[in-house]
Amino acid sequence: MFSFRWLLGAFHLIIWGPVTLTVTHAMLPPPPVQCNDTGCTLYNSYGVWNDRKDCHVPSITYPTTEEELRLAVAHANQNNLKVKVVSRFSHTIPKLACPDDAQHGSSMLISTLKYNSSIEIDIANLAVTADAGVGLRELIDEVERSGLSLVPAPYWEGVSVGGLISTGAHGSSWWGKGGAVHDHVIGLNLIVPARESEGYAKIIRIGARDPLLNAAKVSLGMLGVISKVTLSLEPAFKRSVEYNFTDDAHIEDIFMDHGKKYEFADVTWYPSRHTAVYRYDYRVPLNTSGNGEYDFLGFQPNSILVSKTTRSSEKLLESARNVNGKCALATTFVGFKKLVANGLKNGPIFTGYPVVGHQGKMQTSGSCLYSTKIDTSCAWDPRISGLLFYETTAIFPALKFGDFLRDVKKLRDLKPGNFCGLDIYNGFLIRFIKASRAYLGQSEDSIVLDFNYYRADDSSTPRLNQDVWEEVEQMAFFKYGAKPHWAKNRNLAFLDVQHKYPNFNKFLAAKKQLDPANMFSGEWSNEILYGKEAVKADGCALEGQCICSQDIHCSPKNGYFCKEGLVYKEARVCRYSSSATQ
Repeated sequence: MFSFRWLLGAFHLIIWGPVTLTVTHAMLPPPPVQCNDTGCTLYNSYGVWNDRKDCHVPSITYPTTEEELRLAVAHANQNNLKVKVVSRFSHTIPKLACPDDAQHGSSMLISTLKYNSSIEIDIANLAVTADAGVGLRELIDEVERSGLSLVPAPYWEGVSVGGLISTGAHGSSWWGKGGAVHDHVIGLNLIVPARESEGYAKIIRIGARDPLLNAAKVSLGMLGVISKVTLSLEPAFKRSVEYNFTDDAHIEDIFMDHGKKYEFADVTWYPSRHTAVYRYDYRVPLNTSGNGEYDFLGFQPNSILVSKTTRSSEKLLESARNVNGKCALATTFVGFKKLVANGLKNGPIFTGYPVVGHQGKMQTSGSCLYSTKIDTSCAWDPRISGLLFYETTAIFPALKFGDFLRDVKKLRDLKPGNFCGLDIYNGFLIRFIKASRAYLGQSEDSIVLDFNYYRADDSSTPRLNQDVWEEVEQMAFFKYGAKPHWAKNRNLAFLDVQHKYPNFNKFLAAKKQLDPANMFSGEWSNEILYGKEAVKADGCALEGQCICSQDIHCSPKNGYFCKEGLVYKEARVCRYSSSATQ
């Protein structure tokens, strides 16, 4: 079975020539925290934060039990330290996990890497309780072995139980309780600061009827340390999945009915190819024949050579301003995804639709996390100079999304090739999540739009057609009032975010109650929570640190000037032009 990146790499080798290969063992993702004699540095999975500044922290501790976790919080409270929690994984793009005042020695990290031993299944009550550091894949597999299923299915499994609910991780569903994992939380333990007489920290147990649960189940790590999470389950079931690659005509009118008809529906839209891919995904009885799985192409282990070659080739296309080259790659990419069903497998390979398999194997994936194949890694591993990209995720009120799609089509139709850079990655992924009671969740049934696009190696380098992505980004968050996914996005997406949540003040009240001294808040998490724009400076708009209002916020020396949007006229974007007046 060929991987997509192998095919794409071979295509690149034909164009650009051979690359010297040094065979290495598989590279598993590096730990997010690296320490030496002078302190520790926290990284995200891409090795670079939005502001490209490292996160330095004096120390980190690795509790193994809930009591050790409580003692770590007590130590921080007693010594007036700022605290952030990290896990085995590190997948937040914003700096939510970076504490304040690291340069003064007054902060620390608590890792749940070693706090991951307990998964308790309550078959009678259809529930599971897990330590916060348990990985999502370990949780899913243990639940499935007990003859039960976790219904919400995030697409990426490289997350911990505590982390995935804290940032609103989700799959796709408008049925039942919906696709967001936090809406299946029926209880959790939270460790919060306490008085000296209480040992400086205490464990509070928040049940399903406790109003605090609506604050705690999407908390951004700002209320305390989650130690245990209880999730509701259902009897085990299978799913039947089929992809329909078709024309994108009327996608703006079809998406709503699609989300209602199929329990686990999603849509992938490749605008430059005029192609929409509808996922027909629904439950089938457990005795239905089939033992398939979904091993998403983008999350499979990739040859290190191919990842490096892919990145080098895209950089050459960028520097040459070669739109046609990107479109050729987009055509290859979409065609291959259709050929192999985007990673669906009936057995060892994909042999035809429908693909039927157990719930635990039909959505959540991430095989690059565990690969033992020689010369492989996750394609974005920062140690190999592989893929580097932005990930924008906007969450729309469902009733507004159709008009957004119509606007994007207008922008696309001006010059379809400008969207090829998007389709090299994954196009627009459209998912469905249900209204939530979580204060920082969605207050109405919503559509989630994800899209990835090229990021330069340094902050001063503009990108080919970057004005297109900036206009789509601003259109989403400002014209249509979309909310940003808390664990993704460039900083500008969070501007004025507090006014988009009707229960935002209730979350702040819970925060004041549980963490009155702001031990779990910091400069960077506050920047996200309160939607603060960075100080405007030369080039600040190139990486979404600001919205341009002057040419110097773009890159005039490289021909990029601050212009209004082509469809959304209120947008201000960095557009390439031969002169500032054009």
